[in-house]
Amino acid sequence: MGRPDPAGEIPLLRRLWSGGHLLPDGASGGPAHPVIRLFGRWVRRPLLPAARLWRRNIQLRVVATTLLMSLGVVLLLGLVVIGQVRNGLLDAKRHAAQGQAVGGFEVAEQMADRKSDNRGQDGAGAGAQDSGAWLNALVEQLASGGKGAYSVVALSSDSGETPYVASRGPRASGDVQPDSVPADLRRRVDEGRTAPYERYGKIVHAGSGDSEPALIIGKRLDDNNGDAYQLYYLFPFTQEEKSLSLVKGTLATAGVFVVVLLGAIAWVVVRQVVTPVRMAAEISERLAAGLLQERMKVTGEDDIARLGESFNKMAQNLQLKIQQLEELSRMQRRFVSDVSHELRTPLTTVRMAADVIHEAREDFDPVTARSAELLWGQVDRFESLLSDLLEISRFDAGAAALEAEPIDLRDVVHRVVDGAEPLAEAKGTRIVVRGAESPVIAEADPRRVERVLRNLVVNAVEHGEGRDVVVRLATAGGAVAVAVRDYGVGLKPGEATRVFNRFWRADPARARTTGGTGLGLSIAVEDARLHGGWLQAWGEPGGGSQFRLTLPRTAGDVLRGSPIPLEPEDSRRNRRPADTAPPEPAAERLAAVPAQPRSALPADAAAPSADPTALPGNGARVVRGTPETPSDGPLGGQEPSARPTPSNEGEGRPRGR
Repeated sequence: MGRPDPAGEIPLLRRLWSGGHLLPDGASGGPAHPVIRLFGRWVRRPLLPAARLWRRNIQLRVVATTLLMSLGVVLLLGLVVIGQVRNGLLDAKRHAAQGQAVGGFEVAEQMADRKSDNRGQDGAGAGAQDSGAWLNALVEQLASGGKGAYSVVALSSDSGETPYVASRGPRASGDVQPDSVPADLRRRVDEGRTAPYERYGKIVHAGSGDSEPALIIGKRLDDNNGDAYQLYYLFPFTQEEKSLSLVKGTLATAGVFVVVLLGAIAWVVVRQVVTPVRMAAEISERLAAGLLQERMKVTGEDDIARLGESFNKMAQNLQLKIQQLEELSRMQRRFVSDVSHELRTPLTTVRMAADVIHEAREDFDPVTARSAELLWGQVDRFESLLSDLLEISRFDAGAAALEAEPIDLRDVVHRVVDGAEPLAEAKGTRIVVRGAESPVIAEADPRRVERVLRNLVVNAVEHGEGRDVVVRLATAGGAVAVAVRDYGVGLKPGEATRVFNRFWRADPARARTTGGTGLGLSIAVEDARLHGGWLQAWGEPGGGSQFRLTLPRTAGDVLRGSPIPLEPEDSRRNRRPADTAPPEPAAERLAAVPAQPRSALPADAAAPSADPTALPGNGARVVRGTPETPSDGPLGGQEPSARPTPSNEGEGRPRGR
């Protein structure tokens, strides 16, 4: 791993490698070394655009696949054709060479026989002196008939049966070197004695030193003196190589044209299919954007045309259904608005009459007096319901207006708490306000914010089962938040996403006459959205719940996070096992609720990004914060999940106000 450095006994390379935490503490699968990560990013960076184009363009994938497959087929066919042509050329060359060599060997034998006969007539000893000249004449005569087609080489035999003759040196036609004949072929020719042998080799030229492949055929013969020698025919493959190169070039050119032509054909064919699909995708996006009058252009009678016609029919039916639903929705909104307005006049009269009867109830008998009290209470509830219906109709019609002004949320919270004190005393509940030491300023509509907080605090008191209710304020960065925490029966899993629905109740069996109007939280979440803020809920069975209102500090800004975590620190999941003791008496309950200190947002702190898909009030996590971020830190205190803890303890409770 390298030589030890002067600072210690650990090698320097190992220290550098360990500094990158490739495998921290010997664990497997740790983060990669910074150098490796940098190299990986450097390699991936130029490939990302191409990979993105490959994933998104089906036409490119089809054409590229067609080109690759066509190239593979052309290469395979080219190899097969070239192999067949090469084998055919070799077979033809071999048969022609064998015929030529056999004829040359016969001519050499005939010349040797004639020379031997002449020597016998002229006297012994005269032929021995002409052996070298005879070989020269033989090589020249045999080579004269095939200039450029073959070469002839005569070598002395190494069998040892004949004495060495000084004039018996190697003979070769042209500039062919005699050592072009392989040694193993010479041994086989000597061993075979009279049978011809052949082998593929190379012809080496004496002048340039170049070599070329050739077929070598040799045979052992006797010269004019009866001495053994070896005669070889060397047939070069020059012409065959030229023919094979011509075939290769022709196949390569044809293959390129075929591949390009197949690619162009695939491009045209796929374009005919992809273009209507792309058009349908564009039309679908426009339909999704609300342009219901968009239609596809249909030409022809093929499958694509039928697809276009079906798409247009679907778009037309969808437009018709949406128009019907919009008209029905407008009628419903108009009906609710008209009924609400029309009911105000008779309700005012009934209200006045109910007040008169209620004030005179002491003069009635007990039954009539009780009826007067019930009438007065139900008229009051009916008036609240009518006001909520009018407010909902304004939101549905888009007529709700925001009258924002700089306000201190502490004043709003104190007014709400003061108004809820009588109900809290009746329930035996203490309302505690935290985080009111410093101003919490925001541009908001005080009437709407007070309505939201009053609804949350009253709900917490009514359903807190006499336990403490904690109202917490915090500000950080560009956001302010108010959280209302109770320790009642809480919410069951999944109820945090439905608690803001109109007229929704946790317990459907409960009578509609109890509780609020069922529109309070629906109006509250609409008020929060009108501010550009969030209203979210968290709860766990038997562990209470928390509702959090988050507003931008400046009207019109976009929220990026909340300074208060949605799941409180004293939830069942966040508490230690030692903290799960039973509730303490009322005098000690306040101390059991852990304080959550505020902290200001540093100037250089990076705010986590908000999830644009999370709607206010759905109880989902809307801020992606790291686990190391403190829960009470600014804009980073979101817990990993805002889902309620699964449990079978406790029962749900209505959230209708």
